[in-house]
Parts: sequence; structure tokens; C-alpha cells
Amino acid sequence: MLSGENYSAANKELVKERIHAKKLLYKINVTEYWMNKSTRKLIAELLSNSKNVVHIEPPFHCDYGYNIECGENVFFNVNCVVLDSMKVTIGSNVLFGPGVHIYTASHPLNKLERQNTEIAKPVNIGDDCWIGGQVVICPGVTIGSGSVIGAGSVVTKDIPENCLAVGNPAKVIRKLNENNEL
Repeated sequence: MLSGENYSAANKELVKERIHAKKLLYKINVTEYWMNKSTRKLIAELLSNSKNVVHIEPPFHCDYGYNIECGENVFFNVNCVVLDSMKVTIGSNVLFGPGVHIYTASHPLNKLERQNTEIAKPVNIGDDCWIGGQVVICPGVTIGSGSVIGAGSVVTKDIPENCLAVGNPAKVIRKLNENNEL
């Protein structure tokens, strides 16, 4: 999975790890449902490779959690989904609008391979980014620091630093000035 090779999602160890994540997510999304001391501990366990300042507005969904590496001051608004079969690296001071989906998981194009295996590619998001509501970030994408992705965009290719990108597929419509303003 993390090697970039095709893998079976039915692998017993992977199933066990996804079940562990789902149990934590149940507590975050149902039992607690708002940020408090208990929720912060659950998030720290789920996102074990992230800094301690990650704020999640439930509901939130992911596959494993430990493949998500966040810097400081990361905010996920409601209904975010991170399919983290591969590493998802998120810088500091990153804001995710409601309903953002980040996908590392994909499927082979060959129909026979697709019946039994999946493939994954990493996603990287730099510091100080704002990802608007309902954005979809596809496998293998890098979004440069300081960039803004407009609501409803589908990011299929890399976005450079300090850019505003919108659309389906997302395209850079302008560079942001040195103060990262439009």
C-alpha cells in the first residue's frame, strides 16, 4: 500500500487497522460530537502522526488515520473525508471547508486487476492553504503553500504555491500577491 504497489484492501491487517480507526471515528462522530478534552485525545490517537493542534468538526471520516500527517493549526470543517491508504501530508495553518474529500486510494484501469487490488498515491498540501467547501483532491496531487482552492473544485493535477485555482478540473486563475491576497 505505502510502497505504491497494488494491494488488497481485504488484507487482514489492513481490515483490522480500518476497524480500529472506525471505532475511534464512532466516538469522535457520535459519542463526543464536539471538541472537548476527550475528543482531542481521540483525535490524537486517530491522527497519531500529526501535531497536537488539529481541530475536527464532526462528522469526519478516514480509512486509517495514521497516514495523515498534519502540521500545527489544521482545521477540518464538517463532513470531510480523507481516504488515507497512502500518506497525506498537510502543512500548518491549513483550513478545509465543509465536505472536502481527499483521495489517495484509486483502482487499476485494468478490469482484472481492479477485481482484487487497489492502488494509492500520496497527497501533499503545503502551509497556509485554504481548501474551499466540497473540493475533491485526487490521488498524487500536491498543492503548494499559500494556495487557495475554490469551492466545488476537483483538483486532478498539482497546483503551484500562492495561486488561486478553481473549476473541474481545477485550474490556476491567478497568482496571489506577496501577502497571499487576491
